[in-house]
Amino acid sequence: MSISIFSRVPDLYWPCKGNAEGFSELNAFDGALLAAGIGDTNLVRMSSIVPPACKRVDPMKLPFGALIPVAYAGQTSNVPGQWLAASVACAVPHDPTQAGLIMEFHATDMRAKDAEEQVREMAKSGFVTRNRELKELISLSSEHQVIKNGAAFAAITLWWSDWGKK
Repeated sequence: MSISIFSRVPDLYWPCKGNAEGFSELNAFDGALLAAGIGDTNLVRMSSIVPPACKRVDPMKLPFGALIPVAYAGQTSNVPGQWLAASVACAVPHDPTQAGLIMEFHATDMRAKDAEEQVREMAKSGFVTRNRELKELISLSSEHQVIKNGAAFAAITLWWSDWGKK
């Protein structure tokens, strides 16, 4: 009997980001996913909770076509010269039995630094709402200035340490 990924809780996560130009906005978004290292997978967009005791790791090579849980921010545009920004923040609790929190933010006419500042404040606020003590706040952002069709992308990717092991 096979076990569905939807019945298991991921125990690894990592941040990733990318930006790209493309033939169309969708091609640009696809290029940004490739630049982030998750372009040959099927993203399963999730709400923004990191399971308790989930461990941060370096980005991993994922199986082609795999269903990948990911919380992400993405922005595309076809307005030449326009700046795009996408940013994510992951709030890690001091108590490893509690869940972490991911916040995502994207915008046009904004630079990465400002988007990252915004998403960090969102994550801090989410922890205040949950009455959790913050141990660490991890964030990253991507920006892109559109030439013809552009995209900026940032994500927290979740995975399983025992995937593919017998």
